Amino acid sequence: MIIFDDGLGRLGPMTDLRASFEIRTGMLTTAGRLALVRREPLAGYWVPRHLAAMVAQRARAPVNQLPEDEVISCVNGRWAVPDSALSLEPGEAVLEADSGGVVAAMMRRDEAREFLDSGKLPDQIKRRDLGSGLLYHHPWDVLRRLSETITRDIEADRLLDAKVPSDASVVGQNPVEVHETAVLGPFVVLDAEHGPIRIDRGAVIRPGAVICGPCAIGRDAVIVDRALIKPDTVIGPVCKVGGEVGGTIFQGYSNKSHEGHLGDSWVGKWVNFGAGTSNSNLLNTYGEVTMQLEPEGPLHHTGLRQVGVVVGDHVKFAIETRIMTGCVVGTGAMIATTMPPPRAVRRFAWLTDQGEQVHRFDKFIQTVRTMMGRRDKTPSDAYVDALRSLHERCCG
Repeated sequence: MIIFDDGLGRLGPMTDLRASFEIRTGMLTTAGRLALVRREPLAGYWVPRHLAAMVAQRARAPVNQLPEDEVISCVNGRWAVPDSALSLEPGEAVLEADSGGVVAAMMRRDEAREFLDSGKLPDQIKRRDLGSGLLYHHPWDVLRRLSETITRDIEADRLLDAKVPSDASVVGQNPVEVHETAVLGPFVVLDAEHGPIRIDRGAVIRPGAVICGPCAIGRDAVIVDRALIKPDTVIGPVCKVGGEVGGTIFQGYSNKSHEGHLGDSWVGKWVNFGAGTSNSNLLNTYGEVTMQLEPEGPLHHTGLRQVGVVVGDHVKFAIETRIMTGCVVGTGAMIATTMPPPRAVRRFAWLTDQGEQVHRFDKFIQTVRTMMGRRDKTPSDAYVDALRSLHERCCG
């Protein structure tokens, strides 16, 4: 079985630097969720060409190379909740009913090559509908299913070395798992009344923090003193988070350590929120939130009343930034304005009260190296090349 990114998701900046199956859409990525369902490693990955070198450095199997097997099963990396009971015969594919997108297909090797190269199923492949709403198409699809995916992920990937400190205040009957290497300060409250809680290896929960399930705190993450982490929240690895946060995914390695509200949002890697930065996740009219994924793109109806902000990788917010409902901030942007940023911020935009400029790549990559160095990380050549290519495409 291989997992593929068909490039058809409109997930804003989240797929600028990663394949669709690498996105954290709950506690797990979609590839991680599929691997758990299968209980065995994937045989390969298929991604758009501009991502191949970078994904290959992270992957545990060949990228854009088909296995030698005569029959290959191909699974869409945007499949929200893979079904372990799905059974396919060679020459058969299942589609999402409402979009016609290929969810999974089992084909001969030459047929798989044709499909992956062209994006179209060979004519001889039998097709049947599997159901509606199976694939992630937009960021709000991820937010809509977040409570479900967090709960399912925690249930599917139980901690083997878990304990609950005897002095922790636990509320509710849902499972609470705390890795034996995690550290909980005094007066921490774990509220599992509405869903499970998972605190992973090396995480630190500082005194007075309140964690409400369903919630997953990733490895080596820090939840600062008196933080309120509300339900449906995933804090990815090596994040530092404080203030009031709810209904939000942090991909990893991002900081929001000061006071301020962040709700119903999706945050990439290497993002920093300045002190006091807050977002709105509800319109004053209590109406449906619309979003503009690209500055020149159309408005999309989300079908949701609560949507906050989608933040690409390497975005920086100055102190006291106000972020309006349904905002999208492109990869590499820097926001330092006294007024709220526009609803769709360009990639690598440098926004101040004097207007918008392009964030020069030499200055940008210097900041990238400095921030990653603070976490003992160094950007690879493939990663720098991917950032440079994105900058050239977006900024000329």
